Amino acid sequence: MATLGIDIGGSGVKGAPVDTVRGELLAERYRVATPQPSDVTSVVEAVAEVAGQFDGFDRVGITFPGVVVDGVTRTAANVDKSWIDAPAASLFSERLGKPVTVLNDADAAGVAEVAFGAGKNQRGLTMMLTFGTGIGSALFLDGVLIPNTELGHLEIDGKDAEVKASDRAREAEDMSWEKWAGRVENYLRHVEMLLSPRLFIVGGGVSKKSDRFFPLIDIRTPMVPATLLNNAGIIGAAMAAIQAEGDPGAIQVDAAARV
Repeated sequence: MATLGIDIGGSGVKGAPVDTVRGELLAERYRVATPQPSDVTSVVEAVAEVAGQFDGFDRVGITFPGVVVDGVTRTAANVDKSWIDAPAASLFSERLGKPVTVLNDADAAGVAEVAFGAGKNQRGLTMMLTFGTGIGSALFLDGVLIPNTELGHLEIDGKDAEVKASDRAREAEDMSWEKWAGRVENYLRHVEMLLSPRLFIVGGGVSKKSDRFFPLIDIRTPMVPATLLNNAGIIGAAMAAIQAEGDPGAIQVDAAARV
């Protein structure tokens, strides 16, 4: 039986069955727009629509753009506030009729990248950052996930970092790559000062354009683009579902593990 991965984002909900041994999608992913407003009921139905496009899966991993603790969504920065303290894993499991594991979206993308992509076999402290609707972060120590870091919400120059340096901010303010890269550099230097990571992995849709802004950023820490691109969240979600062994609330991801 396959494992289904579903990635809930600020603009879209997408999913596909996943080969969790090879880190590959087993079918073309299916995407629907994230409902507006993105309240609990509407998003659950959007996830059900995505899941309904596939069969032959026995468990589901789902990403969420916020802090997730024991299957409960604790924050909702870029989705409707009705998600705060919602029993997400139970809600999705009841609707889909399958065991469901829910984890933070950046954590899921990082799990996939550390297991199969740009962070494979990296030791020490590795940090995945996704630049999209907001800034997501995932932190790994010797391949083991430290969940729910939410370092995209660090305060930079009196503002939430993602308000200044997310890809949405770049588009909303019609910034040049040079101006936006300066903001990203400022943010990355602040993170360097706090954590001294060995590697930054930059993900999100903007990672496909890394050649436009990587050369403009001057930091000490090596920085590489994510290799799994928009499939990382789907793959990481499915891996989390496998490692949770069907317990909707339990997840302890070791990205270095092979399942």
